[in-house]
Amino acid sequence: MKENQSSKRLEGGMNFIILPVIFSVLIILFCVAVGYPYVSEFVEMSKPYLTDNSIDISSDCYDIFVPADNRDEESKPEDKTVKDTKPMEQKRIPLSSLTYPYFGQRMGEVIIEDCQIYTSLYFGDGNYELNNGVGMYTGGYIPGYGKTVMIAGHNNTAFNGFKYAQKGQKVIIRTYYGTYTYEITDIQVKQSTDSSAYDFSVDRENLIMYTCYPFNELNLTPYRCFVYAKFISGPIIDKND
Repeated sequence: MKENQSSKRLEGGMNFIILPVIFSVLIILFCVAVGYPYVSEFVEMSKPYLTDNSIDISSDCYDIFVPADNRDEESKPEDKTVKDTKPMEQKRIPLSSLTYPYFGQRMGEVIIEDCQIYTSLYFGDGNYELNNGVGMYTGGYIPGYGKTVMIAGHNNTAFNGFKYAQKGQKVIIRTYYGTYTYEITDIQVKQSTDSSAYDFSVDRENLIMYTCYPFNELNLTPYRCFVYAKFISGPIIDKND
């Protein structure tokens, strides 16, 4: 009888220890599953602040960005009297001649001198692209296509300079096939879920850039600062050629 009572007490004591442990493990696993996307995003955004070393992307990214101006200089004929006098804004580039970028490729750079923004431009807007510069939304269009170009950047790194943005400032996008100039026409803060902030059906060249708001916030925010700009100059992509 005493042995049975002892075994029952032992079994009850084991249950008292094991059941809370199992319950605790299940809670931890649930919290990890729910919170992982937010934690991983925060860690990725914080990387530039956690190291003094620059991020080495040479082994991960195929860089197709060779400034068109430099390429033109290298390809000029020896006869210096032969010159292309056609203005940049009237040049047309056959679509068939372009090497369309793919995810993760560095395809150019974005320069907004008044906002102290000088950053690399990548095709795609995932963590990799935004941690190394700014990213072009692949659901939009590339510069020169005559449609909406949409570019995203982190508020505390590449696009932190948007706090200096004003109407009339010039935005330069240098790509491997030409240089484009836009002029800022509007700055708006909207909910991240507000689909009225962009329109890809517009039948004219325009640029939309956006970042999280407030500008110095490290955590994810429900607001976005949208900077809108109109097309000024740059080579036109001929979609029929």
